[in-house]
Amino acid sequence: MMSAKLWAPTLTACALATSIALVGCSKDPKDAQQGAAAQKMPPAEVGVIVAQPQTVEQSMELSGRTAAYQISEVRPQTGGVILKRLFAEGSFVQAGQALYQIDANTNRASADSARASVLRQQANLNALRVKEGRYRQLVGTNAVSKQEYDDIHAQVLLAEADVAASQAALKNAEINLAYSTVRAPISGQSSRSSVTPGALVTANQADALVTIQQLDPIYVDINQSSAELLRLRQQLSKGSLNNSNNTRVKITLEDGSDYPIEGQLAFSDASVNPDTGTVTLRAVFSNPNHLLLPGMYATAKISQGVLPNAYLVPQAAISRLPTGQAIALVVNAKGVVESRPITTTGVKGQDWIVTDGLQVGDKVIVEGVAKVKEGQEVSAKPYQPQAQKQAPQAAKQPPSADAPKAEQKTTSQV
Repeated sequence: MMSAKLWAPTLTACALATSIALVGCSKDPKDAQQGAAAQKMPPAEVGVIVAQPQTVEQSMELSGRTAAYQISEVRPQTGGVILKRLFAEGSFVQAGQALYQIDANTNRASADSARASVLRQQANLNALRVKEGRYRQLVGTNAVSKQEYDDIHAQVLLAEADVAASQAALKNAEINLAYSTVRAPISGQSSRSSVTPGALVTANQADALVTIQQLDPIYVDINQSSAELLRLRQQLSKGSLNNSNNTRVKITLEDGSDYPIEGQLAFSDASVNPDTGTVTLRAVFSNPNHLLLPGMYATAKISQGVLPNAYLVPQAAISRLPTGQAIALVVNAKGVVESRPITTTGVKGQDWIVTDGLQVGDKVIVEGVAKVKEGQEVSAKPYQPQAQKQAPQAAKQPPSADAPKAEQKTTSQV
């Protein structure tokens, strides 16, 4: 057995270690909290833009569809059998161009008959006029009675009326004969023909033979909400919007491309559609190459006017309360976040158009809005859009993994 003298030093060391551990564990927690508070966190960094007023062109984007400038549904004005189609389907036709030839034998016979009737009535009139001249001489010598002369004069007047009626019948017959050739009433693009040679047609039938559409210029019918129209008129009445140049219209096509020619606003409906709550606006566009066809969908950008003192603020900087009030966070002169209620009147590109609530030189927080709150101290730095941040990073990217392989291959070849 080990003696008591050998155990004594070991027991003393254990007791000392236990005492030190107990002293360390019994340290006051308040001292630890005070030490953490002493290490103050640095202010959060936020990206800001400096508000500067500028003249902003206010515009709106609305959906619309193209429509032909003129549409003519060609129908026959006389009856008969179609002998020939005189145009190529889908081709461009000129006003007055012959489109169909209808069998004209019946109309030609009617015209010949009317012409013969005119000749007959004219001959009868000439004979009565000669007889009237003789009676005029004889009545002066009392060789014929005054009553006989009056009778022959009345017959002359009736014959003149018959000649006029027969001439009108001849003109009508000649018009019907001309209708045997169906002509284009307007210039434009023809559609598919609904009849073929041999078809029987009648005057003013319900079905059109062909439809012609004028495509240059062309209409774009745009729908604007009545609420937007009311807001625009209120701005004009207050003088906050200058509408000296509010008739220009640009459109974007279905494939996302911009139509190269600018259009003009032609008119606006005087009433609101009760079913959709919209007003139809009609714009006119030049369409020389027939790029636009009726029925195409387009997004129209209409210039409403100019705001003389407005601010453009990125959309990421603006949030809204449950009431709909727009809010912007601003860094004041002390570096503390302030909340500002603002008024927006539309969007231009990726920015809100702000007309009230900001002052010149305000630092509006764009980056880091979600991680700060009102009253918090922050460190403001100029905001850089995402595209500008990615450019330097792309320049610093390391070479691709294929580069070392290429170098090794070159070295091995040497």
